[in-house]
Amino acid sequence: MWQAISHQLSEILDRPFKISEHQPIEAGDINQCYCISDGEERFFIKLNDRELLPIFESEAESLRLLAESNSIDVPNYVHMGVSRDKSFLVLNYLPTKPIDDQSAFTLGKELADLHLWGEQAEYGFDFDNYIGLTPQPNKWRRKWCRFFAEQRIAWQLQLCEEKGIKFGNIDTITSNVIEILVQHQPKPSLLHGDLWHGNTALSVTGPIIFDPATYWGDRECDIAMTELFSGFPSRFYEGYASVWPLDAGYEERRDLYNLYHVLNHCNLFGGDYLLQAEHIINKLGLTD
Repeated sequence: MWQAISHQLSEILDRPFKISEHQPIEAGDINQCYCISDGEERFFIKLNDRELLPIFESEAESLRLLAESNSIDVPNYVHMGVSRDKSFLVLNYLPTKPIDDQSAFTLGKELADLHLWGEQAEYGFDFDNYIGLTPQPNKWRRKWCRFFAEQRIAWQLQLCEEKGIKFGNIDTITSNVIEILVQHQPKPSLLHGDLWHGNTALSVTGPIIFDPATYWGDRECDIAMTELFSGFPSRFYEGYASVWPLDAGYEERRDLYNLYHVLNHCNLFGGDYLLQAEHIINKLGLTD
């Protein structure tokens, strides 16, 4: 495998690249991650089963679009390919450490710049992608309430039911989500889509975000997820508000937006996430 990757990188870099070191890196539960080197240059590589190449393809396109915004740093795409039974994604390697207060303020400002960037009339994306290992539908919709209700909440509820997990009548819950959001038609913003603290870091060039699940949606979805698993300093929110303060009513929508991620965790991990999803659904009265 490493020999095949060396050969492909040699072609991409237009110079010999023979992997002399492949050091494992702890970077989540989905992929095997390594720092690879030929003694002169280092790269970050993700490995997974060959059939999961589409996940890497969607990640590469999301990183390209995020980089195009020139608002916030993301890893640079280098190469993507397959070798026998493995697929892989190669990115530039940057030593990182956790976000601190000063860099958190900068990250907040840069995220607001990202959310302000671009002129998009609808919500969605040019293709379906993934949130973790879960397929994420992104069919374009003109109304935010319908996009979020149908392609986020109803989609996850259907996946749950296929696993024998039922939280209530899907049509009823979907209608109630639409009712909550029907008067809310925000600017479509380019989102990271999976913005918990584990997908941020501080590099030598400043704050960086990675592992996106990108689409055009309500910017509050990104902000809400930063609060779901905590880990973001208060300076992050101060930095964001200094560029683009949140709209009135955000606190009422926050739990609804985070329900999507909690339901996804139900589908991926089960356990306590089922109780958390039930709590949010009952709190918002979505089954009434």
